[in-house]
Amino acid sequence: MSWKTAFRSFYYETADEPEDIVLPPEETALLVIDIQNTYMEVPEDQAEANRWAPFHERMNEIVIPNTRALQDWARGTGIEVIHARIACLKEDGRDRSLSQKKPGFNYLLLPKDREDSQIVSAVAPQKDEIVVTKTTDSALTGTNLRMTLHNMGVKNVIVAGIFTDQCISSSVRSLADESFNVIVVEDCCAAATDDLHRHELEVINMIYCHVVSKDDVLGFLKA
Repeated sequence: MSWKTAFRSFYYETADEPEDIVLPPEETALLVIDIQNTYMEVPEDQAEANRWAPFHERMNEIVIPNTRALQDWARGTGIEVIHARIACLKEDGRDRSLSQKKPGFNYLLLPKDREDSQIVSAVAPQKDEIVVTKTTDSALTGTNLRMTLHNMGVKNVIVAGIFTDQCISSSVRSLADESFNVIVVEDCCAAATDDLHRHELEVINMIYCHVVSKDDVLGFLKA
Protein backbone atom coordinates (compact mmCIF):
# COMPACT_ATOMS: atom_id res chain seq x y z
CA MET A 1 0.00 0.00 0.00
CA SER A 2 1.22 3.50 -0.81
CA TRP A 3 2.06 5.91 2.01
CA LYS A 4 -0.57 8.19 0.48
CA THR A 5 -3.36 5.80 1.48
CA ALA A 6 -1.90 3.87 4.43
CA PHE A 7 -2.54 4.55 8.13
CA ARG A 8 -5.79 6.43 7.51
CA SER A 9 -8.00 7.17 10.52
CA PHE A 10 -11.77 7.70 10.35
CA TYR A 11 -11.19 11.42 9.82
CA TYR A 12 -9.18 10.89 6.65
CA GLU A 13 -10.71 7.75 5.14
CA THR A 14 -12.22 9.77 2.27
CA ALA A 15 -9.60 12.53 1.99
CA ASP A 16 -7.75 13.16 -1.24
CA GLU A 17 -4.26 11.74 -1.57
CA PRO A 18 -1.55 14.14 -0.41
CA GLU A 19 0.85 15.74 -2.84
CA ASP A 20 4.30 14.28 -3.47
CA ILE A 21 6.86 15.12 -0.80
CA VAL A 22 10.03 16.92 -1.83
CA LEU A 23 12.86 17.40 0.67
CA PRO A 24 15.56 19.98 -0.06
CA PRO A 25 18.52 18.75 2.03
CA GLU A 26 19.41 22.23 3.31
CA GLU A 27 15.89 22.66 4.70
CA THR A 28 15.56 19.19 6.22
CA ALA A 29 16.62 17.50 9.47
CA LEU A 30 16.39 13.93 10.73
CA LEU A 31 15.38 13.83 14.41
CA VAL A 32 16.01 10.54 16.25
CA ILE A 33 14.21 10.39 19.60
CA ASP A 34 15.03 8.37 22.74
CA ILE A 35 16.72 5.26 21.36
CA GLN A 36 18.60 4.84 24.64
CA ASN A 37 20.27 1.99 26.50
CA THR A 38 17.64 1.86 29.23
CA TYR A 39 14.97 0.75 26.78
CA MET A 40 17.12 -2.09 25.43
CA GLU A 41 17.64 -3.71 28.84
CA VAL A 42 15.83 -7.03 29.17
CA PRO A 43 13.87 -7.22 32.46
CA GLU A 44 15.21 -9.70 35.01
CA ASP A 45 11.73 -10.98 35.73
CA GLN A 46 11.01 -13.65 33.13
CA ALA A 47 7.34 -12.77 32.78
CA GLU A 48 8.24 -9.14 32.08
CA ALA A 49 11.00 -10.20 29.71
CA ASN A 50 8.47 -12.27 27.77
CA ARG A 51 6.00 -9.39 27.74
CA TRP A 52 8.59 -7.03 26.25
CA ALA A 53 10.15 -9.56 23.88
CA PRO A 54 8.23 -8.42 20.76
CA PHE A 55 9.31 -4.82 21.38
CA HIS A 56 12.97 -5.78 21.78
CA GLU A 57 12.77 -7.96 18.69
CA ARG A 58 11.36 -5.08 16.64
CA MET A 59 14.01 -2.71 17.98
CA ASN A 60 16.93 -5.04 17.27
CA GLU A 61 15.77 -6.37 13.93
CA ILE A 62 13.94 -3.41 12.39
CA VAL A 63 14.07 -0.05 14.14
CA ILE A 64 17.75 0.26 15.05
CA PRO A 65 19.13 -1.09 11.71
CA ASN A 66 16.68 1.03 9.69
CA THR A 67 17.39 4.14 11.74
CA ARG A 68 21.14 3.72 11.30
CA ALA A 69 20.64 3.30 7.55
CA LEU A 70 18.50 6.45 7.52
CA GLN A 71 21.15 8.37 9.46
CA ASP A 72 23.87 7.27 7.05
CA TRP A 73 21.71 8.34 4.11
CA ALA A 74 21.02 11.71 5.71
CA ARG A 75 24.69 12.30 6.49
CA GLY A 76 25.60 11.47 2.92
CA THR A 77 23.05 13.85 1.42
CA GLY A 78 23.61 16.90 3.61
CA ILE A 79 20.53 16.45 5.79
CA GLU A 80 21.22 17.45 9.40
CA VAL A 81 21.04 14.57 11.89
CA ILE A 82 19.77 15.58 15.34
CA HIS A 83 19.30 13.47 18.47
CA ALA A 84 16.99 13.79 21.47
CA ARG A 85 17.27 11.82 24.68
CA ILE A 86 15.64 11.71 28.09
CA ALA A 87 18.11 12.69 30.81
CA CYS A 88 17.93 14.76 33.97
CA LEU A 89 20.61 17.23 35.04
CA LYS A 90 20.39 16.45 38.76
CA GLU A 91 21.30 13.05 40.16
CA ASP A 92 18.09 12.96 42.19
CA GLY A 93 15.97 14.04 39.21
CA ARG A 94 14.48 17.12 40.84
CA ASP A 95 14.58 18.88 37.45
CA ARG A 96 12.30 16.32 35.77
CA SER A 97 8.84 17.24 34.55
CA LEU A 98 5.90 15.97 36.56
CA SER A 99 5.09 13.27 34.01
CA GLN A 100 8.49 11.66 34.64
CA LYS A 101 8.06 11.73 38.42
CA LYS A 102 4.74 9.87 38.49
CA PRO A 103 4.73 6.18 39.50
CA GLY A 104 4.54 3.57 36.76
CA PHE A 105 6.19 2.97 33.41
CA ASN A 106 6.82 6.65 32.70
CA TYR A 107 8.74 7.15 35.97
CA LEU A 108 12.20 7.91 34.65
CA LEU A 109 15.28 8.72 36.68
CA LEU A 110 18.05 8.94 34.09
CA PRO A 111 20.95 11.19 35.20
CA LYS A 112 22.66 12.58 32.12
CA ASP A 113 26.04 10.88 32.66
CA ARG A 114 24.78 7.44 33.59
CA GLU A 115 25.22 4.63 31.06
CA ASP A 116 21.56 3.71 30.81
CA SER A 117 20.67 7.25 29.72
CA GLN A 118 23.09 7.21 26.79
CA ILE A 119 22.01 6.78 23.18
CA VAL A 120 22.41 3.24 21.78
CA SER A 121 25.83 3.08 20.14
CA ALA A 122 24.53 1.93 16.74
CA VAL A 123 22.62 5.21 16.31
CA ALA A 124 24.81 7.48 18.42
CA PRO A 125 25.79 11.04 17.41
CA GLN A 126 28.76 11.61 15.14
CA LYS A 127 31.08 14.62 14.98
CA ASP A 128 29.20 17.82 15.87
CA GLU A 129 25.65 16.47 15.56
CA ILE A 130 23.26 18.21 17.92
CA VAL A 131 21.89 16.37 20.96
CA VAL A 132 19.04 17.87 22.98
CA THR A 133 18.37 16.62 26.50
CA LYS A 134 14.81 16.59 27.73
CA THR A 135 12.76 15.67 30.78
CA THR A 136 9.55 15.92 28.79
CA ASP A 137 7.85 13.78 26.16
CA SER A 138 8.10 16.42 23.44
CA ALA A 139 11.57 17.09 22.11
CA LEU A 140 10.56 20.74 21.65
CA THR A 141 9.12 21.41 25.08
CA GLY A 142 11.81 22.44 27.55
CA THR A 143 14.66 22.37 25.00
CA ASN A 144 16.08 24.88 22.54
CA LEU A 145 15.34 22.61 19.57
CA ARG A 146 12.64 24.89 18.18
CA MET A 147 15.03 27.83 18.02
CA THR A 148 17.86 25.68 16.71
CA LEU A 149 15.77 24.37 13.82
CA HIS A 150 14.60 27.87 12.91
CA ASN A 151 18.15 29.25 13.11
CA MET A 152 19.37 26.52 10.76
CA GLY A 153 16.62 27.16 8.23
CA VAL A 154 15.00 23.77 8.73
CA LYS A 155 11.42 23.48 7.49
CA ASN A 156 11.05 19.71 7.20
CA VAL A 157 11.67 17.25 10.03
CA ILE A 158 11.95 13.49 9.53
CA VAL A 159 11.18 11.70 12.81
CA ALA A 160 12.36 8.29 14.04
CA GLY A 161 12.62 6.68 17.46
CA ILE A 162 10.49 5.58 20.41
CA PHE A 163 7.84 5.35 21.74
CA THR A 164 5.41 5.96 18.89
CA ASP A 165 2.47 6.66 21.19
CA GLN A 166 4.43 8.78 23.66
CA CYS A 167 7.52 10.86 22.84
CA ILE A 168 7.19 10.46 19.07
CA SER A 169 3.56 11.54 19.06
CA SER A 170 4.16 14.40 21.48
CA SER A 171 7.14 15.70 19.49
CA VAL A 172 5.30 15.39 16.19
CA ARG A 173 2.35 17.38 17.50
CA SER A 174 4.66 20.09 18.84
CA LEU A 175 6.54 20.30 15.56
CA ALA A 176 3.30 20.52 13.59
CA ASP A 177 2.00 23.28 15.86
CA GLU A 178 5.23 25.18 15.09
CA SER A 179 4.47 24.82 11.35
CA PHE A 180 7.22 22.36 10.51
CA ASN A 181 6.47 19.80 7.80
CA VAL A 182 6.79 16.47 9.64
CA ILE A 183 7.43 13.00 8.28
CA VAL A 184 7.28 9.97 10.58
CA VAL A 185 9.17 6.90 9.40
CA GLU A 186 7.03 4.01 10.59
CA ASP A 187 9.67 1.29 10.28
CA CYS A 188 12.12 3.41 12.26
CA CYS A 189 9.69 3.70 15.20
CA ALA A 190 8.20 1.39 17.81
CA ALA A 191 5.71 1.37 20.65
CA ALA A 192 5.47 -1.25 23.38
CA THR A 193 3.11 -3.26 21.16
CA ASP A 194 2.41 -3.29 17.47
CA ASP A 195 -1.24 -2.41 18.12
CA LEU A 196 -0.24 0.75 20.01
CA HIS A 197 2.26 1.61 17.28
CA ARG A 198 -0.22 1.27 14.43
CA HIS A 199 -3.05 2.99 16.27
CA GLU A 200 -0.97 6.06 17.08
CA LEU A 201 0.28 6.32 13.51
CA GLU A 202 -3.33 6.41 12.34
CA VAL A 203 -4.13 9.12 14.90
CA ILE A 204 -1.31 11.48 13.87
CA ASN A 205 -1.16 10.74 10.15
CA MET A 206 -2.45 13.34 7.66
CA ILE A 207 -3.03 16.05 10.27
CA TYR A 208 0.23 16.33 12.22
CA CYS A 209 2.52 14.48 9.84
CA HIS A 210 2.77 12.09 6.94
CA VAL A 211 3.57 8.50 7.90
CA VAL A 212 5.93 6.81 5.45
CA SER A 213 8.48 3.99 5.27
CA LYS A 214 12.25 4.30 5.22
CA ASP A 215 12.32 3.38 1.53
CA ASP A 216 9.73 6.07 0.80
CA VAL A 217 11.93 8.74 2.42
CA LEU A 218 14.86 7.90 0.17
CA GLY A 219 12.75 8.90 -2.82
CA PHE A 220 11.77 12.31 -1.45
CA LEU A 221 15.19 13.94 -1.83
CA LYS A 222 15.41 17.02 -4.02
CA ALA A 223 18.67 17.27 -5.91
